[in-house]
Amino acid sequence: MVDHELALERGGPRYLEAGAELRPGRPALFGVPYDGTTSFRPGTRFGPDALRVASVGLETYSPALDRDLEEHPFCDLGDLEIPRGATAPVLALAERAARVVSDAGAVPLMLGGEHSVTVGPVRALAALHADLCVLQLDAHADLRDGYLGDPFSHASAMRRCLDVLAGPDAMIQAGIRSGTREEFAELRGSGRWVDAEAAAIAAALKRWGERPIYVTIDLDVFDPAYMPGTGTPEPGGIDWSAFARIVDVIPWGRVVGADVVELSPGLDASGRSSVLAAKVVRELLLMMGS
Repeated sequence: MVDHELALERGGPRYLEAGAELRPGRPALFGVPYDGTTSFRPGTRFGPDALRVASVGLETYSPALDRDLEEHPFCDLGDLEIPRGATAPVLALAERAARVVSDAGAVPLMLGGEHSVTVGPVRALAALHADLCVLQLDAHADLRDGYLGDPFSHASAMRRCLDVLAGPDAMIQAGIRSGTREEFAELRGSGRWVDAEAAAIAAALKRWGERPIYVTIDLDVFDPAYMPGTGTPEPGGIDWSAFARIVDVIPWGRVVGADVVELSPGLDASGRSSVLAAKVVRELLLMMGS
């Protein structure tokens, strides 16, 4: 089914113990290697494959979660074949991919690519779940209506997501520490902005009751001391221990999709950013569909 409905690049690396077939209730990875609107340091189009390659250095077992990927099957569909240039066609392809995965009963987990691509799966899942909510872990607000003439810029990702959500209360923006004066005025008045601390996020999530959730993780939520390989690093971010605590408070049984975006591996000669990104993906794979 997937071969007929999605144009996928074949022959590239796959993530750890990934299968090839969609399985109902289980996560399905797909990559969107795009950085067409990157405004500072490009290279996120190489992110999906870099974290896959780095994944071979990880164990399938997570001691923090006491779960093993060998007991939690998932598939990796590879990367979408995307056009270079305009962003809108790329978002349409990402939307289609998320819809195909969801229609098969699986749970989409998208690998970016720049943050603009998040709009695709959020559109797909908002069409399936009218009460969809988005949890954003990020250094940047991404609330501009457009940037450098592009309404689909990576700097506008959350604005475009808000366009399709049921209301402004359907988003939690955690870890934001960079943006314009106007963006921060909106954040302060919206009630959406919380610290990237597990307790604050857990309290905010309770407002949503049993509503379905999409989780988007921009890797620059991590401090650049741990994640230098990202296009717009911002000091003051979280470390791995803080992230692990956040994972523990997310109600994964209600998560209907997720993404990990903004890895730019060429900016980190040490490779540690790709390893951290691969480990983030492992924890999500172990929790999604649970």
